[in-house]
Amino acid sequence: MSGNPNRPLLALALLFSIGTLMGLTSNLVKVAGSIGWQPMAYLLWSLSGGGLLLLLFAWWRGERPGMSLPQQRYYLASGLLSIAVPNALLFSSIGHVGAGFASMCLAFPPLFTYLLALALRMEGLSRIRLLGICIGLSGSLILALGKLHGGDGPILWVLAALSVPLFLALGNIYRARYWPSGATPLSLAPGMLLGGALLLIVTTLFGVDFSPRLDSTLAVALLAAQMVLFAAVYALFFILQNLAGTVFLSQIGSVAAITGAAIAIGLLGEQGSLSLLLAALCIVGGVLLVAWRGAKEAQA
Repeated sequence: MSGNPNRPLLALALLFSIGTLMGLTSNLVKVAGSIGWQPMAYLLWSLSGGGLLLLLFAWWRGERPGMSLPQQRYYLASGLLSIAVPNALLFSSIGHVGAGFASMCLAFPPLFTYLLALALRMEGLSRIRLLGICIGLSGSLILALGKLHGGDGPILWVLAALSVPLFLALGNIYRARYWPSGATPLSLAPGMLLGGALLLIVTTLFGVDFSPRLDSTLAVALLAAQMVLFAAVYALFFILQNLAGTVFLSQIGSVAAITGAAIAIGLLGEQGSLSLLLAALCIVGGVLLVAWRGAKEAQA
């Protein structure tokens, strides 16, 4: 982030905005499940609607998605790593481990993203950034160990939720490394969402039911809200990655972890714990260190 003194502030604003919206998603999924939405059906129709909204907006802005073969591969690969697999695991596990725990698992991606970026020489070694990421990760580990020790979540679903960050990190790296030349953020976001939705349809071969739940006003309202959330999150997602880089982008998960857990406890009545509080403090500290380092680099 260089050349414009306002870019660090814009990047921070986007980071906290996107993270808050992602944290809200975990809680919407829990509410939708409580009124009868199947997780995979809710995910598919939300992605499809969100992708179409973004597509219409991109056309209106004159940033139409390209349809060359390399771009189609990009949509499918980024849709698989960033959308289909992690969201399928997240949406399916929330009913078993709770929205608060699932949200806190989103704080793991920075470590994986940073290590992958270092290995691929996409990022330089920054001791302050590494310290911030490790502090944030320690908070996530405290949370995970507390959940497993408490025995209040089936271990397979706990592991499923914990595996979400690995796919998100792989998606972060893939999008940055293979970003189509000359493509704008808004022109790529619809293809990723619709690519992820298309790949989810394959799971019908394994008996997954995608029948929409449209028999109540609340069910329809929750679906519409999630469509808008997906459209907003992933439009801003690409803008932030293009603006601030892959590792800075990965901090979204830490913000989503805090806001998602706060909403789950404050509005949905999930039980808090000492491990959750300690994890939140560590994650906030980690985010501030990484964000401060990003701002210093932007001013250099």
